Amino acid sequence: MTEGSISKKILLFALPIFLGQLLQQLYNIVDSIIVGKYLGTDALAAVTSSGSLIFLLVGFINGLFMGSSVIIGKHYGEKDNEGLSRAAHTSVGFGFLSGIFLVIMGVTITPILLRLMGTPENVMPNSVIYFRIYFLGGLSNVVYNTCCGIFQAMGDSRRPLHYLIVSAITNVLLDLLFVAVLGFNVGGAAAATAISQTLCAVLAFTRLLREKGPHRIEIRKIRIEPAILAAELKIGFPTAIQNSVIAIANVVVQSNINAFGAIAMAGSGSYFKVEGFVFLPITSFSMALTTFTSQNMGAQQYERTKKGTRFGIAMGIACAAFIGLMFYIFAPVLIGLFTQDPDVVAIGVKQARTETMFYGLLALSHCMAGILRGAGKTTIPMFIMLMCWCMIRITYITFAVRIIPDIRMIFWAYPLTWSLSSILFTIYYLKADWVHAFQRQS
Repeated sequence: MTEGSISKKILLFALPIFLGQLLQQLYNIVDSIIVGKYLGTDALAAVTSSGSLIFLLVGFINGLFMGSSVIIGKHYGEKDNEGLSRAAHTSVGFGFLSGIFLVIMGVTITPILLRLMGTPENVMPNSVIYFRIYFLGGLSNVVYNTCCGIFQAMGDSRRPLHYLIVSAITNVLLDLLFVAVLGFNVGGAAAATAISQTLCAVLAFTRLLREKGPHRIEIRKIRIEPAILAAELKIGFPTAIQNSVIAIANVVVQSNINAFGAIAMAGSGSYFKVEGFVFLPITSFSMALTTFTSQNMGAQQYERTKKGTRFGIAMGIACAAFIGLMFYIFAPVLIGLFTQDPDVVAIGVKQARTETMFYGLLALSHCMAGILRGAGKTTIPMFIMLMCWCMIRITYITFAVRIIPDIRMIFWAYPLTWSLSSILFTIYYLKADWVHAFQRQS
């Protein structure tokens, strides 16, 4: 990332991430299609409404590991192999502990969170089963993401793609076996996901044990060094707080959607499944920009950093805007993949045609946040997203739905808050001259 063509380096790094996440989205959609086809609307509602609750628990822990990725990338840019190795081993040790915590929390508090979300009684049994089985694979989820963070910090986004290919194929085959053939209900879909995630984690961790470079993991060296963990958490904790609070806001949004019934849950849930594809270029370029920024700031290549970030932002916005346009046009067909119920399709299409034209703003906010995280300035995106995507979003929905009890008022919460965060990020990026501030500090 510190040498050669900027555009080529960013694109070659982002492409495997894009393809890997594409596979994840495809097998998540296969989950929903199989469940909707074989188990009906209530089961589909239980599965498709899972995103906000899963992100609440998983997003917090994965956010913590953003700090380790930045620290490892910085050591790599500085060519500090000893510091890199210690950071990687600390990250893995903390990953195992965090994964165990996630399993315990996910299994025990799932019913409480579902009731707080106002999940309808006819959907509740399937939701509890799905979430509890899904979170049994929480340790694998965290370990895999920890390993991926190490690979990506080193500039290697290809190996995680290879593991996801195996995981995606396994998940689809197990979905068909458990749900379509054996009739295991929504628990079968959750079990398929948990097993495939475990396979992915084993492959990634085994690869790190066999690496030749300074990021190789040795079992006897896995330990949590307090000073290193503190440095990683200093960067990662604001991202974790941001993820969890945004997830809480989305849980509030989901709770308001739940109040409109199972049809609204299934329609909106189907929309969010398709929307996941929009996050592919956004997340890919955001992660590429985080790694690019951390490595080049570590190497003190400040002008290269500025050129790379401008290119990444432009590409992220262009890709998201194009996908948004395609989604707007083909919304009835895409939502119709999940169900033939015209009322469910109508809800999904209504949400799509409210939000899709604003995807470029969503990309702008995420790319800006990725750049600042790579530079170690994680508190800025945390505060901006907490204010816009949490406080303002919740306040808007609380009053808007009471004044106008129409589900479209909920859908408008997203474009409005994306717009506000984009304005604030742009002002900071243009006015703060953050790269030169780092140059002076160094």
